[in-house]
Amino acid sequence: MNEGKPGTPGASEGPDGDFELARPNRTPSPGTGPDGDYELSRPLAGSGHWDTPAGPATTGPYDASTGSGVAYADPPADDTAEPAEARGATTTGAKVSATPAAPGTEAPATDADTPAPAQGATPDLTAATPAPGTEAPAPAPVPAQPHPTPLHDPDPYSTPPYGEPGPWAPAPPVQHPAATPAHGVAVSASEAAPAAPAAPVVQDAPVVDPWARYDPWAAPASAPLQQADPVEEDVKRRRGRRRSALITGALVIALVSGVAGGVVGVQLERNGGIGAVELPQAGVEAPDRDPDSVAGIAAQALPSVVTLHVSGGGSAGTGTGFVLDDRGHILTNDHVVEPAGEDGEITVTFHSGDTAEATVVGRDSGYDLAVVRVKGVRGLSPLPLGNSDNVQVGDPVVAIGAPFDLAGTVTSGIISARERPITAGGEKGDGSDVSYVDALQTDAPINPGNSGGPLLDGKGRVIGINSAIRSADGGLDPEGGQSGSIGLGFAIPINQGKRVAEELIRSGKATHPVIGITLDMQYSGDGARVAAEGSDGGPAVSTGGPGAKAGIRSGDVITKVDGRPVHSGEELIVKTRAHRPGDELELTLERDGKERTVTLVLGSSDGD
Repeated sequence: MNEGKPGTPGASEGPDGDFELARPNRTPSPGTGPDGDYELSRPLAGSGHWDTPAGPATTGPYDASTGSGVAYADPPADDTAEPAEARGATTTGAKVSATPAAPGTEAPATDADTPAPAQGATPDLTAATPAPGTEAPAPAPVPAQPHPTPLHDPDPYSTPPYGEPGPWAPAPPVQHPAATPAHGVAVSASEAAPAAPAAPVVQDAPVVDPWARYDPWAAPASAPLQQADPVEEDVKRRRGRRRSALITGALVIALVSGVAGGVVGVQLERNGGIGAVELPQAGVEAPDRDPDSVAGIAAQALPSVVTLHVSGGGSAGTGTGFVLDDRGHILTNDHVVEPAGEDGEITVTFHSGDTAEATVVGRDSGYDLAVVRVKGVRGLSPLPLGNSDNVQVGDPVVAIGAPFDLAGTVTSGIISARERPITAGGEKGDGSDVSYVDALQTDAPINPGNSGGPLLDGKGRVIGINSAIRSADGGLDPEGGQSGSIGLGFAIPINQGKRVAEELIRSGKATHPVIGITLDMQYSGDGARVAAEGSDGGPAVSTGGPGAKAGIRSGDVITKVDGRPVHSGEELIVKTRAHRPGDELELTLERDGKERTVTLVLGSSDGD
């Protein structure tokens, strides 16, 4: 574009006055490139001057009247300027035209801002340099010139150039050269151009080619650099900040809710809630119950049931008993008071919580029964005694005791069986502590500590004395081990207990009904066999005893008692002790393969 610079419109000017660059012929000539195009002269780096093929670069002053002022090659050593015409170049005003080297080629016109002398042409220095001591004339107004005609036709395919920029590439940025005086002539600051002074050029300085890295399609060098994929990082950061904000908000809400809930809860607890809450409830009823109910039976029996704490001989135990009369006699099991021995201590605790010391009146290990007595106690209520012969399987029963020292415990169940022959004890090894009981079996829970307590019928009458349980390991003893109830409890029938208790209170001893024979306890067959000899080496059938009078002999096998089968020697003893001395007993026995029946009257022993 002609920016107000002098120039003469010609045939190669465009319609608007600018010069059109005409594509040169493809015939190579001096000053052209490898492909026949003219090479544009390149400015020196940082100076805004054009470079020349040879010699150190100098600067010429800018002539405002002629519009000239370009960088030229150093003139010859004798400072004589060869006319431009002689070198094939013509200088006219502000325009330098180069004569084509080959015929038929059109020399490209060069804009005044970017003068480009052809190779081998030397511009006229006299036209650009004022005389020493004189001022440069003011520039005359220059009419606008049309654009020059391009050197080539427009590219119909708009194909971008690649590689080294050609004449059709966008021109590099141009810089107006500053006004410089001739050698040795000073120029005032007012006469100098307002542009910044050009950097000094050092002689023989290396030439820096600004076109070497020029790329017309590259992004501006000042564009900021960006990291790869910054959007994802920003999203992660935003999500992290959002998540942190949500977590913080949730924690704050939870904390505030907890504090508020605590305050509200305290207020509700102190003030009885927001409103009065009253659930439906039955009114107060009379404590009396049906006498035949478990509650009625327990209410009547508990004041007569006591807990015994026994100690002595390095051992101690807890059991239960019940009051027999108003004189202070209490019935319990023999194995309960056994630890006291001759000088032990027995303490009785009543349902009211009162305690009293007790002494042993009498005891019998064969029946596992004992009677103790408390003194100085008034207002005792004896328990009524029932009749164990009237009990039927399935009758309801209530058991009271102190299992594991829990006094006043009440359980209930039914009669599971009658006349269940059991043996308990035997810890001494000589059989002196073995008890033989034709027991009542119940499923009422009985545990260690229930021993000696009453087993009551549906009317609150005593029908048995709780004595033993079958433990889970199969053992059977008065305490039944420590495994607890499995629903197999056994009680001494009250009919037997009454007789023994009366004898113990009266004499301190109990009598046992006997047949007067010695049994073979090692016999494994069905029934009870009479031994060959007695325990002391005497005859197995006592002379003059009930058995001898009935005709029983050594080796006979007794199979029935009163018509009921007997399967072992222990069972025969149980069945015999279920009777009183003097009772008549019918026995069925086998001898030499023949069965016979005998009748006898039971004798008495002193508890042996």
